[in-house]
Amino acid sequence: MSIELGVALEYQSLKSAEPRFLNNVPEALNRPVRWVHSSEVLDIAPLLSGGELLLSGGQALAGVTAERQADYVRELAARGVAALALETGPALPEVPASMLEVAEAAGLPVIELRQVVPFVGIMQEINSLLVSESVEHLQRGDQASHAMAAELAHGGGLDQLLAVLSERTGASARLVSPSGLTLGAAGSFDDRGTVTTVDVPVRGVLAARLELHMPDDGDGGLARVAGERSVDILGLALLQRMPPGLKELAGIELMRAINSGSQQWQLQQLGPASGFPAKGAVAAVVIRSTGAGHLRPAVDALLREGVPHSASYANNAELIALASLAGGAAGDGAATRRALLESLRQLEVPAGSLVAVGPLGRGIGEAPWSLAEARRALDLPSAGGGGVVDADTLAVELLAQESLAPATSEGFVQRQLGAVVEHDRLKKSELMRTLAVWLDTGCNTAQAARELHLERQSLHHRLQRIFELCGGDPRGTGRLAALHLATRLARL
Repeated sequence: MSIELGVALEYQSLKSAEPRFLNNVPEALNRPVRWVHSSEVLDIAPLLSGGELLLSGGQALAGVTAERQADYVRELAARGVAALALETGPALPEVPASMLEVAEAAGLPVIELRQVVPFVGIMQEINSLLVSESVEHLQRGDQASHAMAAELAHGGGLDQLLAVLSERTGASARLVSPSGLTLGAAGSFDDRGTVTTVDVPVRGVLAARLELHMPDDGDGGLARVAGERSVDILGLALLQRMPPGLKELAGIELMRAINSGSQQWQLQQLGPASGFPAKGAVAAVVIRSTGAGHLRPAVDALLREGVPHSASYANNAELIALASLAGGAAGDGAATRRALLESLRQLEVPAGSLVAVGPLGRGIGEAPWSLAEARRALDLPSAGGGGVVDADTLAVELLAQESLAPATSEGFVQRQLGAVVEHDRLKKSELMRTLAVWLDTGCNTAQAARELHLERQSLHHRLQRIFELCGGDPRGTGRLAALHLATRLARL
C-alpha cells in the first residue's frame, strides 16, 4: 500500500520538521510512498526496493567527496526511492548545490528537514497507517476471492466471476487473452481512472491478463490486492474452459525440470516435445523482481520477437525463461544471445529488479547450467547496481567464487593493489573503482572517463597516482593481467 508524498508531509510527526523541497522534480508531491525508512549508510540503495521515503541526518554525507555524494543520490534514484529527506544542522549545515543538481537530473526529490525531530516517531506514525491499510486490503481481497470461489462452485462462468470481483472492489473487470481477445468482462470501461493489470497463469503458463479499471475516486490498492488474490480462481475457470495442449504441458514440465536441475535424459525428451531442438544452442534468463509475474507478458513478447522458440516460468519473485538461439553454429548462437541482451536492456522493469542472462548452452542438456550461472551472477556483489547482468562478462568472478578460497583471493588483491586499497580507505578516494573501469574498457582512457563522468585530464591524474602506488604503468607488461584480475577479485 502507499500514500502520496504530499500527504505524508502533512502528518504531524513529519510536518514538525518543517520540510521543504530543495530541487524541482515534476509531480514530486504525487509520488507514492510505500514505506518510511531511515539510514546513515551510504550504500543503502541495494537494500531498498523502491517507493521509500528515506530519512537521513546527513552525518555520513558530510564527510565524503562531492563525487560520492552524487553517486549516492544516483543510486537512490535508480532504486526508485520516492524522496530523500535530509536533516540540516551541525553535521550538514546545508545540502551541497552540486548534489541537488545531480538529484534533480536523476529525478530524485530532495527535502530539507529544518528542525530536529525523532525519525522513529515519523516512521511509527506513517508506517503503522500503511500497515493497517495493507491488512484491511488483504482482508477485503480474501473476501472477494472467497465469494468468487463460491460462484465458481455453483457453476458460474468468467463473466459471473468478474461481476463478483467488480462488485467487491468498485472496479470494472476484464479478462484478456495474451493475443488481446476479451474472454470475459463486467462493468463499464472508458479512458478515465487507473488500470491495474494482473497476470493469470494456468499451470505456470500465462493464460490471460486481468484488467481492473478503477475510477479516480476508487481504491487502487484494493483493486491490486483483490486482483492478485483472485488469480487462482480465475486460473481454475480458464482451465475448465480451455485445457492446455500437449506441447504447452511439455513446456511447463521442461521449465520445471530445468529449474530443479533434472537429469539430461529427461531434458532430451521434454525439449523436442515442447519445441526446443535437443542439440540447439540455448540461454537462460533470470529476472528477480517484486513484479516478476507482471513482467511475464512483456518478457514473453520480447522473446517471441527475438528468438525462434522460448518458454518461461514464474515462481514467487523470480521469473525464469529459456531462449532457443538461432542456428546450430556457435557464432550464430552468440550473435542471437547478444541481440537478446540488448533487447532485455530496453525492457522496463520495476525499480530494484535484477536481470541476468546465462552463458550459451550447447543443447538443451546444458540449460540447467546456463540457469545456474545466471543465478550465481545475480548473487555477486557487482550485480547489485541494477541493469542487465551478462554472466559471460563475469566468468572470472564466477570461477574465483567457485574455485578460490576467500583468503586466497584477499591475499592476491592485497599483494597486487594493497597500497591503492589503503589510499582509498584513508583518503576516501575512488582509485580502485577508477582502475577497474579503466581496465574493463581495455585501457581506453576516453571511454573510462565517460563511464566515470570525469574529464580526461582528471582521469589521467588519477591513473598517474594509481601507477605510483602499484609500481608503474602496467601497459606492455605481464602485470596488466594480474592487476585486472585483482580488481575483479576485489569485487567479491
